[in-house]
Amino acid sequence: MPTFTDAQGVEITYYEWLVPGPRAIVQIAHGVGEHAGRYVHVARALNDAGYSVVADDHRGHGQTGLAQWDGDVSKLGRLGPGGLRATIAAVRQLSELIRSANPGVPLVLLGHSWGSLMGQIILNSHAELYDAAVLTGTAYRAFGSMNGGDLNKRHKTLGTTGAEWLSRDPEVAAAFLADPLTFPADIPRLFGIADTLRLLGRPARDLPSDLPILVMIGDDDSVGGRKSVERLVRAYRERSGIAHVSARIYPDARHEVFNETNKEEVFADLVAWLDENVRARV
Repeated sequence: MPTFTDAQGVEITYYEWLVPGPRAIVQIAHGVGEHAGRYVHVARALNDAGYSVVADDHRGHGQTGLAQWDGDVSKLGRLGPGGLRATIAAVRQLSELIRSANPGVPLVLLGHSWGSLMGQIILNSHAELYDAAVLTGTAYRAFGSMNGGDLNKRHKTLGTTGAEWLSRDPEVAAAFLADPLTFPADIPRLFGIADTLRLLGRPARDLPSDLPILVMIGDDDSVGGRKSVERLVRAYRERSGIAHVSARIYPDARHEVFNETNKEEVFADLVAWLDENVRARV
């Protein structure tokens, strides 16, 4: 597996699922408590549609986290030196590496959950790196619009794994529980209060008007939900001045739309949107 070293000397592991002559490269940023290996099926669906995919294991997660903490899985979730800011910088560094290695090929940032929050932060200051962005399982980054507590609370009567909030498919919760590299997404406990608060914010003013953004969530997503995402879309349109912001809100779907019972519909919607909207921005 390829790696790169970030500014603090942490070795970041990443994965490539490449196709010849790709329409674009989709960079996936995963959520808290998981790793890039949970997106193999997403990469294959995008490969089948002509898109290459690159995804890293963020600081404290997956193979990156194992290397940081000498294989001690009990320390997974700890971000290490530089904390959240360094983690975000490493995601951006991977974007820059992809750009440098693939001149002229459009780059799409696809962030899920925590990855989508980091994606929003990166877009605020480095939107020029990307030709499009997709945010899934996301929320407007403000108190009252984003749940920082027990994400499984309203789904706890549906099973015993504690991961029922992820998907209506019970196999998803079972697989999450069985995966030695996954763990509960308790951001305040893992990151500390200062870095948790750094996730708050809103879309910047005057972002590139020609940057298309797609937001995809389930309307039973306990991280944000319909009202939160509608607020986010409105902010990108009115505050940031982005001309093309679309939202797909799937009835009864939960947090991980790519692992939902209607995931084939979600993949089809994603590919159709990419085909229509992604081209190199001049």
